[in-house]
Amino acid sequence: MSFLPEIDRKRTQAAVEAAMEKYRMFKFLSFEEREAGITAGYNERFHGPTNETSDQTASIAIYNVDNVTYRKEYCERVERVVKRMPRLERFLIEERYMTTEHDYITDQHVYCFVFQPPISEGKYSKIRWKAFYKLALDLNLMVEKEGRTDGEP
Repeated sequence: MSFLPEIDRKRTQAAVEAAMEKYRMFKFLSFEEREAGITAGYNERFHGPTNETSDQTASIAIYNVDNVTYRKEYCERVERVVKRMPRLERFLIEERYMTTEHDYITDQHVYCFVFQPPISEGKYSKIRWKAFYKLALDLNLMVEKEGRTDGEP
């Protein structure tokens, strides 16, 4: 009996792959800044709370700065986690998931052509799962199996 929770491998893998997709989106796609509208708009405004103010320019500036900062910090966090991994795991994650050509690279391509010498599919799967496990722990993406309680076989 283990004190560690049982991990749902498929859902954990899906969460890690989604995080890597988010990383690529943040890293390789440019951020489109919002701009304030300067044309006057005449809208009927009903009386509401008088203690609330709105500053469109400040809201847009805060959004632009916060969003860029969040994207940069997220990418740096993922890169730090990957940098701490053992060489084979780091190489696999960088070549398969942290590249702009991710959509055109398959797992088979990586274990047959990118690894030198080539490795088997089984060994590739073991290395990938270890890397995903570490990413899931460090990025807080671990998904536990549901429906089990302590003491069940």
